[in-house]
Amino acid sequence: MTGWVGVGWEGVGWDGWRDVGGIRALLDAGADPEGAGWGWRPLHRAARYGSPEVVAELARRVPDVDAVEEGATALWEAVLADRPDNARALVAAGADPWRPQLGGWSPGRLALAGPVPDLFPVPLGQPGLTAAERAAAERGHRLVAALGDFYYDGTGLACVAGIDAAEAIRRLGAVQAEEEFMADYLDDPLAFSMDECLLIAGVTTVPGGCVVTQPWGYTPFTPGAMARLTAGTVGYGLYANPKSGNQGNVFRDGAEEGWDLHPGGGPHPGGSAEEVLTGYLYRHRAVAEACAFAGLDPADARAVTGPADVWIRLPDVDWWAR
Repeated sequence: MTGWVGVGWEGVGWDGWRDVGGIRALLDAGADPEGAGWGWRPLHRAARYGSPEVVAELARRVPDVDAVEEGATALWEAVLADRPDNARALVAAGADPWRPQLGGWSPGRLALAGPVPDLFPVPLGQPGLTAAERAAAERGHRLVAALGDFYYDGTGLACVAGIDAAEAIRRLGAVQAEEEFMADYLDDPLAFSMDECLLIAGVTTVPGGCVVTQPWGYTPFTPGAMARLTAGTVGYGLYANPKSGNQGNVFRDGAEEGWDLHPGGGPHPGGSAEEVLTGYLYRHRAVAEACAFAGLDPADARAVTGPADVWIRLPDVDWWAR
């Protein structure tokens, strides 16, 4: 018997949701399979993080396998987390893949946009993806694969449609940084003051537009930078704040259109059908979401991580002012 077994769920760590013996012992000891007083249904947690054996054990103990938590069923959680074996276990226990949930999407229809599109047989009369949704899914998978996995905490970005690096530099009033300085800077950025670091950025042309990156700061994301960059076009700003998570904004033709966005955060209750699909395709992939919004199609992560096409010095102005 595992060391965390008791009558509540508080001691179950991430690995515990894959320990069917431990979960069974916890349930037999009196833990509520509905999670009363805990704040989150155990079946939802197991669907997202656990094993199919644990999912099946919990599913046979709850009165309603399609009970809702924050607008979604456990099956939705399994699909959202790309856990097809857990999804199959839930369907075997009676879960309904075609029950509409966030944004009108059902788990079955959402799965059509995921990595296992044949996860559930589509019943006669159930709509598949629209042409636009299928194109969005294909673009999302391509972008996520192209960018891959990389560390970007602390990075500020501006993804801008329809302009190249030279035009971005002109709009920002920047100049190319000296080669010798950049060699020293990139060798040890911590040797320089934060004020100086925030005025050094990289600019790279990519298919569809350009990316302004600052792997050590937030300047490209600021209102002043975004307003200048998006005159006559549109852009998505991102700051991967190490303290509070990903922060996003949208500027169109120099004006702020969206602020306090949370790219990569996944679908949320109250989102539109389009927002739910975007949240699913780019969950935990904030950079890909920013690129997708601006219509950029980078071949890899170089435009974000460097080396940039051009390293620049920005003018010393108040970038928080528009």
